[in-house]
Amino acid sequence: MKKYFGIAFMIMLSVLLLSGCEKVSEGKYKEGTYLGTYTDNYGGSKNTAIAVVYVDNNGLIKSVYLDTTYVKDSVNTTKKALGNDYGMKARSEAGKEWYEQVNLLESKIIENQDLSFIKLDENGKTDAVAGVTMKIDALYNAIDLALKNAKK
Repeated sequence: MKKYFGIAFMIMLSVLLLSGCEKVSEGKYKEGTYLGTYTDNYGGSKNTAIAVVYVDNNGLIKSVYLDTTYVKDSVNTTKKALGNDYGMKARSEAGKEWYEQVNLLESKIIENQDLSFIKLDENGKTDAVAGVTMKIDALYNAIDLALKNAKK
C-alpha cells in the first residue's frame, strides 16, 4: 500500500512541477526594437533614463537595455559606462553597483515579459526585484514607454 501511495505521490508531484514550467510561445508585443526615454531631475541635475527593448517574431521580449545619462567630472557619459566608477556600491543597501542592480532589473523584465510585477513606492523604489534597492522610477517610465510602443 505504501508503495502505491509513494508512486501516486511522485506522479502528482511531477504533474504539478511540469505544469508550472509551461513556456510562453507567443507574446503580446510587435516584433522590433523599441526605445523609451524619460528625463527627470534627480540629485539636482537632469538625467535621461533610456530603455531599449528587442521583441522577437513571436512577440516575446528577448532583450532589455537600461541606462541613464550622467555627468562626471564635466564629461557626459552614462551610469553603465562608468561601471564601478559610478560609486554606488559603498552606499547601496544591497552592496551592488548601479549597473549590477540594473542588470537584475533587465533580467526580471525579460522573465516576466512586462512590468506588471513592479510596484513603485512613494520614493520611486520597488521590492519586486531582489538585489535592487535604488530608485528606479525614471527607468520604469522609460521601459513603460518602450513597451507601450511595442504593444500589438
